[in-house]
Amino acid sequence: MSYLYIKALHIIFIVTWFAGLFYIVRLFIYHTEAETKEEPERSILQNQYKIMEKRLWYGITWPSMILTMIFGPWAWSYNFTYYFTSAFFILKLCFVGGLIAYHMQCHVIFKQLQNNMIKYSSFKLRIWNEVATIFLVAIVFLIVLKSNTGFVWGMLGLIVFSATLLLAIKIYKKSREDKENKQE
Repeated sequence: MSYLYIKALHIIFIVTWFAGLFYIVRLFIYHTEAETKEEPERSILQNQYKIMEKRLWYGITWPSMILTMIFGPWAWSYNFTYYFTSAFFILKLCFVGGLIAYHMQCHVIFKQLQNNMIKYSSFKLRIWNEVATIFLVAIVFLIVLKSNTGFVWGMLGLIVFSATLLLAIKIYKKSREDKENKQE
């Protein structure tokens, strides 16, 4: 019975970790877009975004990642041999490693923005925001399907999904540019 509680806590913290990752990059986008505003609006917005980013990052996202990393291995320990001899699970761990690298890169961007260093355009950050979605889709399909053949189909679907996301971002960018041109 304790296994189910640990598994539930693992899933809860995965959800809150992803929520933090999705929202932090949205804040990065807004923070970056505030750079185009006139003063004092620019400073007011960017200072507010810094506060929001800091609270989200240190209050939700980092703790959620850490707790996910505690409850995950704890849950796996109940059936260690099954998981660590299954190819799908090893592949899932590779994606989790990629997600941790994504988290760390978000931390780099966070620190840059906290120090008033804007290195990425809002368009690049919009694309970056979708990387977490790709990790989410890959990890969920691997863990639910628990098969390598399902993984092949899942990867094909992931490629189509990723291409669709990129197309949607480009269409959104074009529509924003058209809207801004009409306002001028």
